[in-house]
Amino acid sequence: MENLQNNPVFSVSDFIAVFNQTLEYAYPSVEIEGEVASFKVNQSKFVFFDIKDKTGSVGCFMTVWQMRVPIEDGMKIVITAVPKLTQWGKFSLTVKSLRPSGEGALKKSFELLKAKLDGEGLFAPERKRQLPRIPQHVAVISSTQAAGYADFIKILGDRWGGVKVDVAHVQVQGGVAPDQIIRAIDYFNQQEILPEVLVIIRGGGSADDLSAFNDEPLVRAIAGSRIPTLVGVGHEIDESLADLAADVSASTPSNAAQILVPDRDEIIRAVHTQISSLLPRILQLIDQKKRAIGLVLMGMINSIERVFDSQNRQFFSLRSVLAQLDPKVILNRGYALIRGSTDVGSIIEIETNKVILKAEVKNVSNK
Repeated sequence: MENLQNNPVFSVSDFIAVFNQTLEYAYPSVEIEGEVASFKVNQSKFVFFDIKDKTGSVGCFMTVWQMRVPIEDGMKIVITAVPKLTQWGKFSLTVKSLRPSGEGALKKSFELLKAKLDGEGLFAPERKRQLPRIPQHVAVISSTQAAGYADFIKILGDRWGGVKVDVAHVQVQGGVAPDQIIRAIDYFNQQEILPEVLVIIRGGGSADDLSAFNDEPLVRAIAGSRIPTLVGVGHEIDESLADLAADVSASTPSNAAQILVPDRDEIIRAVHTQISSLLPRILQLIDQKKRAIGLVLMGMINSIERVFDSQNRQFFSLRSVLAQLDPKVILNRGYALIRGSTDVGSIIEIETNKVILKAEVKNVSNK
């Protein structure tokens, strides 16, 4: 048939390709807010649902791995997606990411994921580790431009100085925040020398601002950290899944610093109090020890004196015996000492108590 209007004639496949190129050029990415309907998961891999409002509905597709927060029918969400015409001529939105919209949807998503992870044991008390009493090296993941981070660092220094602090600056809200925090967790967990504590902090904000800390991969990364974790997100009334997965949860960034290190002034006062209460007891023990030592020393002195007297008596007895063996005493008794060889013809020396004689040996006979 002749094309009287000179319109281009496409094959079906070419038309779909050109149409998608046009869409990609005009709308490379769109954000759409609406209500979830007809939600289902096929083969545990593919997610299908419709996003609708009062007068319209559009089909959506994504993979399970892209869905970082749980959704269900009736929830209000915001999706980031690429519009596309499928090979079967059906218009669809290929979803890149989604987030709950509004307080009700955020709360519902929170409860769904909380129940799922709690069932896996991620929040179990028995898996939580204690923090070191006074850590010397900590890693902090936060926005260094935030007031919560400044409060944490100030209180940390005021309470206990000298702590080595490594900091990873990240976004703490918005779509990019969870992945940045996860990368920071991985970075510190891959260090050759691990920090003693991994601290993740963020100041207060709306439920939507804090929703990054209810991201499933982030919560799993905190639970799987090799380094004990301390999480302080939001105000005292705020609760995030990151708090529940951490080894220790703080109500605020300031409270995280208070948990992390003791107050040195309080420790000094406590030590003074203990010393004051213990001093009388110590003096009493010293006095008791002195008396006990005195008794021991007296016993030792008495033992030494007894040994000395015994040895002294033995000494005088031995000296008396030795005196009787003195050659001079023997000579005074009329005996003589003879020195020299007994061979005939040899000269010998004879000593008495008064004189010394020399004589020649004339004869020798056996006795």
